[in-house]
Amino acid sequence: MDSNSLSHCLEVVASSGCVLTLEERTALQTSLVILKKNYKFQRVLFWGKILGLQQDYFVAQGRGEDEMRDRKSLYSLNCLDWLLLPSVTDAMVEEVSKSAQGRFRGDPSFVYEHKVSKQEEKVYKVTEEKRLAVTVHQIDEEASVVPRGAFIRSPSGPVQINRSFGGLSESEAKRLENFMHFRESKNLPREKQQKAEWTPAIDFLDVLSEDIPKGSWSLQFECARRVCVLRSLLWLGLTFCHVPMTPQHGYVYIGLGMKNRDLPFML
Repeated sequence: MDSNSLSHCLEVVASSGCVLTLEERTALQTSLVILKKNYKFQRVLFWGKILGLQQDYFVAQGRGEDEMRDRKSLYSLNCLDWLLLPSVTDAMVEEVSKSAQGRFRGDPSFVYEHKVSKQEEKVYKVTEEKRLAVTVHQIDEEASVVPRGAFIRSPSGPVQINRSFGGLSESEAKRLENFMHFRESKNLPREKQQKAEWTPAIDFLDVLSEDIPKGSWSLQFECARRVCVLRSLLWLGLTFCHVPMTPQHGYVYIGLGMKNRDLPFML
């Protein structure tokens, strides 16, 4: 969620358990402004909070001219001092998947180790900082949400905020097909591209209604039915909100940083 509307957005998603203390909010509102200036970001978002056994990780995301490609994630243990997370590679994802298990500890330098087998000498080692980077990346890939039309892709390629987006109507906000993953498209069926209402400039993202397994999102209207709220059942703690007929929208993750792998058996 955009740092400029942090307080209001956190009030909206508070019913989902996504809460920060007054001290954390105050520190974030100050430090995110400084973060934006120091790194020369065009805008900064508060991404969320991953709960650790010793300390919690606060995560922010800076955006550049291209909202999708010019993204950098940073973390803090005190809401004041921020460090860049390393770029995620396929090798790093594999290392984390094989070695890092259980709750986050809250120590970026902690090293997870996993020996493949007694016969082999190969040992996977990965720091918790790398695990944090991979987890943020995976949540963004599988649960980041934007309303249809909120972003536009220009003919030259960059993805930017659609300044003419006035929000979904209340009837549109009731349909999961009007919400999209904010990532590079992985599955854009040709038959959809042939539909009359398909617009290349805004329909370049995958819709949530195509997610597998079906039923991995909960959609409700809250706050006297004025706010549309989406919750991920795959990444418990990810909450998205949108106020229909306004451009206001955003998501935040506050949770353990652990994927709900039992979801297919729960539906």
